[in-house]
Amino acid sequence: MTFTDEQLREAEARADALGDPHQQLRLALQQAEGYRTYLSSLTGLLTAVFVLKGQENLSKLPHGPRWAVISLLILGFLALISASWCSVLAVHGRPGEQVYAEPTRLLRYEKQRTRRIWRLVEAARWLALLGVLAVAAAVIVTWVAPGK
Repeated sequence: MTFTDEQLREAEARADALGDPHQQLRLALQQAEGYRTYLSSLTGLLTAVFVLKGQENLSKLPHGPRWAVISLLILGFLALISASWCSVLAVHGRPGEQVYAEPTRLLRYEKQRTRRIWRLVEAARWLALLGVLAVAAAVIVTWVAPGK
């Protein structure tokens, strides 16, 4: 595939724009907002699935599986809440965070904030995965464990 000189110049200009700290911060915030929405939907969906499809009365489960389900649910929902909190922090930052007007400090802030957002989004992704797996495992235990 061959490209014209104009296409190459436009692509180089876009690449330069993407290297700008302000642009990177804006892109990181957009991704964090998407994760925040995803995590909210996922938590609601998993709660509904467990309530509708899980065993209605956990007291009918034997002692071991019952405590396994309770532990998995606690772990899963704590992980999902933590993931949601990480995504909120990524999007909104900490209250009262001071942004400096001096250009050098502003550029430094934008680079640090972008790195912080990526770390928080990465943590939210792993916590969400842990939460989903824990809640799914709890539902599976309620399906396969024999009742009393």
